[in-house]
Amino acid sequence: MTPAQGGAVPGFARGRRLRSTPALRRLTAQTRVAPADLVLPVFVKEGISEPVPIGSMPGVVQHTTDSLRKAAHEAAEAGIGGLVLFGIPAEKDEAGSQADAADGIVNVALRELRADLGDELVLIADLCLCEYTSHGHCGLVTPAGVVDNDPTLDRYASVAIAQAEAGAHVIAPSGMMDGQVAAIRRALDSRAFTETPILAYAAKYASGFYGPFREAAEGAPQFGDRSTYQMDPPNADEALREVAQDLAEGADAVMVKPALPYLDIVTRVADAVDVPVSAYQVSGEYAMVEAAAANGWIDRERAILETLTAIRRAGAGQVLTYWAVEAARLLTR
Repeated sequence: MTPAQGGAVPGFARGRRLRSTPALRRLTAQTRVAPADLVLPVFVKEGISEPVPIGSMPGVVQHTTDSLRKAAHEAAEAGIGGLVLFGIPAEKDEAGSQADAADGIVNVALRELRADLGDELVLIADLCLCEYTSHGHCGLVTPAGVVDNDPTLDRYASVAIAQAEAGAHVIAPSGMMDGQVAAIRRALDSRAFTETPILAYAAKYASGFYGPFREAAEGAPQFGDRSTYQMDPPNADEALREVAQDLAEGADAVMVKPALPYLDIVTRVADAVDVPVSAYQVSGEYAMVEAAAANGWIDRERAILETLTAIRRAGAGQVLTYWAVEAARLLTR
């Protein structure tokens, strides 16, 4: 008699046995997401008097320094791991000079947050020039309109020092310039910031999922695109080469960006390295879920937690997500 006919067969596996109650499912869960695994990206804009909602990212705003301080306290209370800061200056120029100015918006915000919170949250400074340059590219541009890699490294070195001096716990270069980690490591060490770690955006793809971020950070390229320096989406082995190069140059941790369309890359990187691996759940990923939920097509809270679990299951130790604080509350309710 077969099991389907009601007979008992010794050893017959029934996967449902361990799924029958919420408590059993929690007990046997292989992958867990904790608030401390989550990092909240935040935008702070110079010259505004109140937070400005971002149309393509419901629930996300461009902060004033005061509203950012409030949001940071709420993030700390929720138990998340940290914040990653992006700044929008009042004035931009070809060199992105506000990125390393002492009174530049991110550096002001870093000093205030470090004074408020001390070491309660990890303050990660995104290091790039796209929000600060008048042309919107991640580095200096030649008269012919080409992003000039090596002179850009000098700018990155200066920005890294300014961010460390302002109180950043971690420097996170995202510009995908060749040699950026080595240049930043040398600069930090030369100014006695030898204990400041570098989280490298090591495998950052030229993705179609960045659109809402460009509205939020006001950093869209004014000509061309970023395909010559960000990675080409079809390539996987190249990601491992980029990661290996950043580690050889002194990166302490690495990141894959975006997350959900590149879960295979997250897994391959996590399997290949013995340093922390982060993944960035980018603005387009956020916007898709929010839009579908607003139309009643999906269960919003369930989709949030499912996507975060998928990223952790793929191998990411930390997830940068605009839902960090909300997800932390969902996880602990």
